[in-house]
Amino acid sequence: MKVLHAAAEVFPLIKTGGLADVVGALPEALMAQGADVRLVLPGLPAILAGVSGQQPVCELGAMFGAGRVTLRLGRLAHNGVAAYVIDAPYLYQRPGNPYLAPDGSEWPDNLQRFGLLGWVAAHLAAGELDPGWTPDVLHAHDWHAAMACAYAACHPATRAATVFTIHNLAYQGLFDEGDFHLLGLPSRLMVPVGLEFHGQLSFMKAGLKYARRITTVSPTYAHEIATDAFGCGLDGVIRARGADVSGILNGVDGKVWNPATDTLTAAPYSAGRLDGKALCKAALQRELGLNVDAGAPLFAVVSRLTSQKGLHLLLGALPALLDFPAAGGPQLAVQGNGDPALEAAFAQAAAMHPGRVAVRLVYDEALAHRMMAGADAMLVPSRFEPCGLTQLYALRYGTVPVVRQVGGLADTVVGATRATVLNDSATGFSFGPATPAALAQALLQAVSAYAQPALWRQMMLRGMAQNFSWDAAAAQYMALYQGASAPA
Repeated sequence: MKVLHAAAEVFPLIKTGGLADVVGALPEALMAQGADVRLVLPGLPAILAGVSGQQPVCELGAMFGAGRVTLRLGRLAHNGVAAYVIDAPYLYQRPGNPYLAPDGSEWPDNLQRFGLLGWVAAHLAAGELDPGWTPDVLHAHDWHAAMACAYAACHPATRAATVFTIHNLAYQGLFDEGDFHLLGLPSRLMVPVGLEFHGQLSFMKAGLKYARRITTVSPTYAHEIATDAFGCGLDGVIRARGADVSGILNGVDGKVWNPATDTLTAAPYSAGRLDGKALCKAALQRELGLNVDAGAPLFAVVSRLTSQKGLHLLLGALPALLDFPAAGGPQLAVQGNGDPALEAAFAQAAAMHPGRVAVRLVYDEALAHRMMAGADAMLVPSRFEPCGLTQLYALRYGTVPVVRQVGGLADTVVGATRATVLNDSATGFSFGPATPAALAQALLQAVSAYAQPALWRQMMLRGMAQNFSWDAAAAQYMALYQGASAPA
């Protein structure tokens, strides 16, 4: 089976969140299942530099505001996966991340930039651009690639089945409806039962309305987004798709996230030899300026600092966490950037509690590995969480997660209760209500458990024994592709 993945980012070339990790790992796992997989990516600077052996496939000329567009084919240098690159310097050769300028504002031509991505993906799926390779399945990821599903639906001769994955429904790709004409689609699509969304043009709806199958990145999130509480105004559209919507849990790339082989940490360790984790903790404490104290439970946050991630709950719960003597008392390390108000609040907490609270307001992949290995517990108190990869990495590193019971967090972490501790299934701590008090209770439960070394070790080892590899997810996607490709 030939599968084309369309996405705006891919690890390790360019990453703003979990989407890149998925696009970086899933194709390889599908290839291990026997699929012939290629990617189509925008020609951002890091992608042009990271795709090796590029050869021109075709010249597309002037389109979407660009004077020159060339489609090239090469391979990702790190894993050899074939990748088409849309070389359109006018649209993609600029600083910032794929979506935002360096000052944090959205690029004003994002409609054209990601409209082009969808257009190229759909025309590849139709067999028009590369006669030597036509996919059986076009798999579009998040709103950036969603318009591919609308373009494909408007071309009856396209035989490729379309699959659309929602990585985060909150980011929808909304634009002025007056710019719809720039996409070159039939006007009949710009209606409420099509792409129109409360007077705007919605890229997300292109995937939700026109893909043959829709997936999310965890089973619980698939159910949640069909409700008013989590549907971001699109729950009715999602409910209308019924059984076409399913959830497939993300996996962990064991070549990247493995404490036994991780070269970015202070020392390797494994479930059979945990002594290296203590070395990682001491090294992290020294690096961050925390008190070097093996007896102090070290809680960590590795996250974008946004309202979605529930970090305002942590700020509210912080006094309870720090209401212990400094010697042996809990510590907090935060890595991430985003909302200026959250950045300022955590920076202030660090200034008020030197040696107990440390903050690094940066995105740094290497530091994320050191945090994962050096912390005792990882905090993920999200308001909503489609899947969450942080808690999966934490489990693999024996870093006990503290999570809110939503989305993929509920699917992957077994909260500690009397029953789950007795039957040795507990892998973390969880809470329900989105309140500082509920989080504080979970944190204090974790502090209490840390004071019981046998219990803490039991939870660490149970978490490290979990199998969240991409193999199971790839098998589910292959089954989905077969179902989507079957005649109606």
